[in-house]
Amino acid sequence: MFYGFYGPYPLLLLASLLFSMYASAKVKRAYSKYSRIGNKTGMTGAQAARKILDANGLTDVRIELTPGVMSDHYDPSKRVMRLSEGVYNASTLAAISIAAHESGHAIQHGEKYGLLSLRNTIAIPVGWASKLAWVFIIIGILLTGTSMYMEGNWLLDIGIIMFAAVVVFHLVTLPVELDASKRALVQMREQGIMFKDETEGARKMLKAAAMTYLAALAAALVQLIRLLAIRGRN
Repeated sequence: MFYGFYGPYPLLLLASLLFSMYASAKVKRAYSKYSRIGNKTGMTGAQAARKILDANGLTDVRIELTPGVMSDHYDPSKRVMRLSEGVYNASTLAAISIAAHESGHAIQHGEKYGLLSLRNTIAIPVGWASKLAWVFIIIGILLTGTSMYMEGNWLLDIGIIMFAAVVVFHLVTLPVELDASKRALVQMREQGIMFKDETEGARKMLKAAAMTYLAALAAALVQLIRLLAIRGRN
């Protein structure tokens, strides 16, 4: 079949799609569940983040409110943590878990954690590569069916290399996110932000979120395999 839809590739694509849907549903369920469970300290996400940051000497990192749901992130370029309404002002188990996770990224940045530094360095060029890759790939595929066969293969190769950079970004991102979650659990215990019997809930919340990054990596890998299969047939 054309465009790489032959052999095991349709099954791989379907499996990655189903896994992505499962991961997305799982994190939404976890967020919905633990957003209804108040944490025993009564801290809001913003308060929990501030306590973790200050305890780790990151008093210069600002915490801001940002619109959206689960739009929480740490901006290393501006040293700002942005928390969504459901995290910033909420005193739930989900709120402190997410805030602690983002605090984990701030700690990584403060410690010059190697993989985070690598991700931050390649983020902008990979962003451009992800946008341009398919332009080269589609034009390359179209040209391989014409007299410009060799030029088409060259463009296809460039597009595949660009897409491979996206896969590398996902490969780097996954351990960065897992490490931030690990730091979050440690910090919540050490700073007295959660009680011992809340640990399992926090861990499930963070594990569900991490699955979305694993799903993104799996989907990118399957797509790369398909592109390489197309190139191989050409």
